[in-house]
Amino acid sequence: MSDGYAARLPRRWRTVFTVASVAVSLPALIWTSSFGPRVLVVALILVQAAALWWLDERPRLGTAVVLVVSAALQTLIPDFGPGIAFVVLCTYAWLRPAAETLWILGLAVVAVCGPTLAQQRWVTAALWLGAVLLAWSWGALARARGARLVAERRQAVLEERARIARDLHDILSHTVSVMVVQAAAADDVFESNPARAREALRRTEEAGRHALAELRGFLRTVRADDPGNAGPQPTLEDMDRLATTMGESGLRVSVRREGDGDVPLGVQVSAYRIVQEALTNTLRHARASAAEVTVRVDESEVLVRVRDDGSSPVAKPGGHGLIGMRERAEILGGSFAAGPRDAGGFEVEAHLPVREKP
Repeated sequence: MSDGYAARLPRRWRTVFTVASVAVSLPALIWTSSFGPRVLVVALILVQAAALWWLDERPRLGTAVVLVVSAALQTLIPDFGPGIAFVVLCTYAWLRPAAETLWILGLAVVAVCGPTLAQQRWVTAALWLGAVLLAWSWGALARARGARLVAERRQAVLEERARIARDLHDILSHTVSVMVVQAAAADDVFESNPARAREALRRTEEAGRHALAELRGFLRTVRADDPGNAGPQPTLEDMDRLATTMGESGLRVSVRREGDGDVPLGVQVSAYRIVQEALTNTLRHARASAAEVTVRVDESEVLVRVRDDGSSPVAKPGGHGLIGMRERAEILGGSFAAGPRDAGGFEVEAHLPVREKP
């Protein structure tokens, strides 16, 4: 089973391995006294070099060939040793997932330790066995670390995509909903009350301009190399402006503030977006005439609560609005709850910590 990590052996390292294998194996020629064994040793060295050169494209075959050559050279020249087998085994354990390398580990034990066991060199065989296990472990650990880093980067990308999607939803959903309501109002009174229709159209234009301004600011935030140049973000002070916008769309909104304190900008932005999305859902789905927003600030948290007098669910259970509000609260280490009230209407409540919990 793949672990999602794709390791490649660069050409320069294949060159290094190939040259090193020849350099390490050449002394074997000195320990051979006759022409026949020398020819065989040269052939084995060349086969090993070719296998190493193609190690990146055929890692399984290349590693197996190197191990077989190592066993053959040890059999022909008992004092030669495993040569470059340990390096190749470590490399293969790094190139492929651990589950796929167990069989090559078994082959390495046989190829490296077999000739010494046949010669009854027990201590040497034990040393080679430890070296085989160590080489395989190093390669497997290096791959595990690389796979973990890839997974962390992938998770960071997914989280950033979720943040962008959440912010775009909050920015556009609210403004577009207001524009739809204003356009519908203009259409209703277009012939009977042209002045009122023109006023509704002007508000629609203003909402569109505001949406474009927010969208441009958001895009600057996404593209900015320096977060300090991200542009203005909505804060708790903008709640009254939000209430005014909703009131112009037919939903009376009252804002009640309690307490005071130093609130980080990130918490203020999340609080504003949660209230904005809750009011947008109320406007679109709840058939409500009024809503009440409570913002309570103390030394430990910011509480935001939105209640309406509607008679319909504020959002579909699987909608993005409630999911986005919950994610905003949980990212800050806070809590979120939403549901119908016993007295009627719908309530959204979020607790956002002002500082990280120890």
